[in-house]
Amino acid sequence: MARKIILDCDPGHDDAVAMLLAHGNPDVELVAVTTVVGNHFLEKVTRNALSVATIAGITGVPFAAGCPRPLVRDIQIATEVHGETGLDGPELPEPAFAPDPRHAVDLIIDTVMAHEPGEITLVPTAGLTNIAMAVRKEPRIAERVREVVLMGGGFHEGNWSAVAEFNIKIDPEAAHIVFNEKWPVTMVGLDLTHQALATPEVEAKIAAVGTKPARFVLELLDFFREAYRENQGFEHPPVHDPCAVAYVIDPDVMTVRKAPVDIELRGELTLGMTVTDFRAPAPADCTTQVAVKLDHERFWNLIVDALERIGEGGAA
Repeated sequence: MARKIILDCDPGHDDAVAMLLAHGNPDVELVAVTTVVGNHFLEKVTRNALSVATIAGITGVPFAAGCPRPLVRDIQIATEVHGETGLDGPELPEPAFAPDPRHAVDLIIDTVMAHEPGEITLVPTAGLTNIAMAVRKEPRIAERVREVVLMGGGFHEGNWSAVAEFNIKIDPEAAHIVFNEKWPVTMVGLDLTHQALATPEVEAKIAAVGTKPARFVLELLDFFREAYRENQGFEHPPVHDPCAVAYVIDPDVMTVRKAPVDIELRGELTLGMTVTDFRAPAPADCTTQVAVKLDHERFWNLIVDALERIGEGGAA
């Protein structure tokens, strides 16, 4: 049976690819999409999510806007990486449908509680504000969620500071809540996602698909490449967020290692660091694990296959 997932995101170029992968792969069922402030302000990332759904032909899936700011801290956005729209590069269509009237936190709770325990996997690819708020509002979801597979953090690497990754650092208090809950957490962090490079060989495979959604992905990668080259010195852009979806589809696409992880909340230089303890084998009650090594070819084949299955999607 297909794994049912809620994708909590802030599109965002790599979030858009994650959405396409989740929609196009038969081994996962996208049951809801929720948005949260992150790569850009909530209004923009929500519109971007709806536009991506329009391009992909996603129908019958509720989309809901969530938290417009972090739990405690001021808003930080990433225009230098994602541009003024949050999804610069391609021309986005007008959304074909409106968002669900519910707050994203309520949609998450309603969806988890409406399914049997262990049926729903949460896949956050943004700051963890919505997820933290949901489990605080309805603590019973912690025992009903199958697992949380998140893109964020890094056990050795950072990007929003020397040691902290963007999704964690913009709302470290929310991350602290999520990492310390009862549910299993898989952290797909920068140590893994920096291996998910969109090389010329990858782009050639995507170009060969030849559909409108495939061309959309190439336009995303064109902008992303220049942004990463200018801001972080990458020759080829790492595509972070689809890695979390890929793990749910095929856990063998990456190697993971169980280890305790906690979030630094007070360090002047280390705020938002995902402190991962590799000093000894993880204790029996450890609920966190981190992704270590990516099968690059297997990962990108999943994305190419999803694009082929989507076909021409729904954009005019």
